[in-house]
Amino acid sequence: MLSSLYGLRYGADQSEGSVYYTDWLQEMRTSKHNSLWTSARPIPKDIFSSQTGDTNELFTYAHSYPFRSTGETSDVIIAIDVKEEAVSHIIENMMPSQYQHTVIVNAAGAAVSKSQEQESGQSDMYAASLKKVLNLGDAKGSFDETIAESPYVVSYQTLPSTHWTIYSATPSSYYYEQSIMIQKLILGICLAALLIGLILSAVLVRANYSPIKRLVGRIKDLTGTASNQMTNEFRLIDSAFLHLKEQVSSLEETMIANSAAVRHKAVLNLLQGNPEHRPWKEERAALGIARPYAEYCCMLMNTGASSVEPDSIDQPEAIARLMHGLECLSLQDSRLIAEELPDKRLAVILCTDVASEALLDKFAQLLLAETRQQLQPDIQLSTGCWVSDLRDIHQSFNEAHTLMKYAYFLPELHILKDHSLLQREHSLDEIPQTLLAKFRDKLQGRQLDEAAGTIEQVAEHMRKGQYPADYCHFILSNMVFIYSDAAKNVRYKHPLQFGHPDLYHEYTSLRNILAYRSWLTASITTFMEETENRNSDRAVSTIELAKQYIEANLSEDLSLEAVGTKVFLSPKYLSKLFKEEMGVTYTDYVTSRRMEQAKVLIENNNMTIDRVASSVGYGTTAYFIKRFKEMYGCTPGSYVRSLTSAAMPEAGS
Repeated sequence: MLSSLYGLRYGADQSEGSVYYTDWLQEMRTSKHNSLWTSARPIPKDIFSSQTGDTNELFTYAHSYPFRSTGETSDVIIAIDVKEEAVSHIIENMMPSQYQHTVIVNAAGAAVSKSQEQESGQSDMYAASLKKVLNLGDAKGSFDETIAESPYVVSYQTLPSTHWTIYSATPSSYYYEQSIMIQKLILGICLAALLIGLILSAVLVRANYSPIKRLVGRIKDLTGTASNQMTNEFRLIDSAFLHLKEQVSSLEETMIANSAAVRHKAVLNLLQGNPEHRPWKEERAALGIARPYAEYCCMLMNTGASSVEPDSIDQPEAIARLMHGLECLSLQDSRLIAEELPDKRLAVILCTDVASEALLDKFAQLLLAETRQQLQPDIQLSTGCWVSDLRDIHQSFNEAHTLMKYAYFLPELHILKDHSLLQREHSLDEIPQTLLAKFRDKLQGRQLDEAAGTIEQVAEHMRKGQYPADYCHFILSNMVFIYSDAAKNVRYKHPLQFGHPDLYHEYTSLRNILAYRSWLTASITTFMEETENRNSDRAVSTIELAKQYIEANLSEDLSLEAVGTKVFLSPKYLSKLFKEEMGVTYTDYVTSRRMEQAKVLIENNNMTIDRVASSVGYGTTAYFIKRFKEMYGCTPGSYVRSLTSAAMPEAGS
């Protein structure tokens, strides 16, 4: 034995002190468990001494080693002695006021601590309740018990490691002792409040000693009856109440007539999540809901009413019939509430006791079928999330509203319920700005196919990419503004198709991105065709002006810059027009006109070559002679001589 008190001892189980630890040692050697607690027993301070001395009440805690082994398979047994008074002090500190009624017992009901058993001296008094605790078999609990003709509250707690039970019996009066002072204080406050109430009552009765008289006076004031006129006061009150009844009846009729407006306002308050402006029962009554349901879901339908002509009379009637038909459907454990929103969309609230995606799909298909029969076939529907309280339906509506924003870009989807679309709302992706720049360049360059291809690319990016709906509409409106600026720059007024005041309002009337793509492509096509036709007419007139200026100023500066300034065209564009309209370059045309004028001057005047060159705009005679020879195959002098030689035979004849 290796002891912290006695050191190392061999054959300790054969020594005279072995009797003090034989109990737990023998029990551990045959135990199927790995630990053991003994009851408290007196142990001398020195178990190996023959001298008698003070003894202590000790518990012994033994545990096997290795720790996972049982007592009979262990190699070593570790034992720790614990003073019983230490455990008693712990319990006393936990419950100091009623410690004398607390005892620790083992599974058999015997007191573990001998000193407790001796000090209490009342084991028979608690025997019945102890037996009841052991028979219950619960790990912990409490109950009321009568002990020695006095009410007690018995509580117990089983220690899992030792299977000991801490038993405590507390007199019931103990719990009321603490509240006596509070009871007295409350009684005093009540008496004071009663006294104050009596005083206030006396004051108020004195101030309002005749409520009937005051009521009669008020009625006379309202009806115009003279205050000094003798009347039966009770009959006057009766007449006033009859009149009030008539007013209330009239008010009820007015409320019934306005029930649709009240209901509409109630639905809007729910969908917008506004704070309650009246009691919830009245709100639910306005909606026609007789009882609460387990789950609620909001569905939103794009009825297409905003795209219908304003003078259409059938549209509101069709929507009213549709709403009435939906609410009159006979549904088991479910109910539909339909209401038209200010943006002409139709909100449908599904109330049901059995919520499931299959049920939601079923109702969505039902709503689409009913709506298409009475409105138009290209109806789209979005569904929100389920909520357990109707007052939270705005959460479902917000989700359905967000999904409906993507109906513009996905017109082929009749039911929008894919919650992955909601993630696009938080995306920071951007459409490449090069596409907008390319669209602007192709538009200015009058390249129709490339501009239409860019529109197609932008539309596909929006349909397949992870871009927020609002951002996509921003890009689409930017493209409309780019097109509008290009048209304004050339002073082109486009014929509007839908009667709207400008291109942007025309764009907002389109139902989806496919219609936008077709509309913008067709509009740009018309713009480019009419612009080209107009440019062709302008080009002919501009060329004529340039030719007239050239004829009148052959001796002046006829560079592209000078002539372009006169006809308000850039030199590059003027050169392009001459090539396209005349079939020759600008330089060749000016040269030909100058040479023809020089030839006329040579034939009709006796001018020197230098003066002829100066008259047709050439600063150097040598360059004029070179150009003349290139044009006519001979120099001006040779041409003059040929004219002279040809004229002499004619003169001789």
